[in-house]
Amino acid sequence: MDLSQNTAENIEFMVTAIKEKLRMVNAGAVKPEDFNEEMYEDLHDLYVMVNRKDHFSPSEMNAIIEEMGNLRRKA
Repeated sequence: MDLSQNTAENIEFMVTAIKEKLRMVNAGAVKPEDFNEEMYEDLHDLYVMVNRKDHFSPSEMNAIIEEMGNLRRKA
């Protein structure tokens, strides 16, 4: 998958991959459509960082989830 392109499909792929990697309990609360294409680069950076690590401390997981919340589209 070419993640250099800012597309809805790539956003969905990255959000899903992050949720799976973190094994989020309430994964339904984070939906790909909640993310704005203007935040693509930040989401991509977060995806790359999460993808590089095998294990996360609880504080790292909280920080990642908080950052995902910050990147979500503001209603």
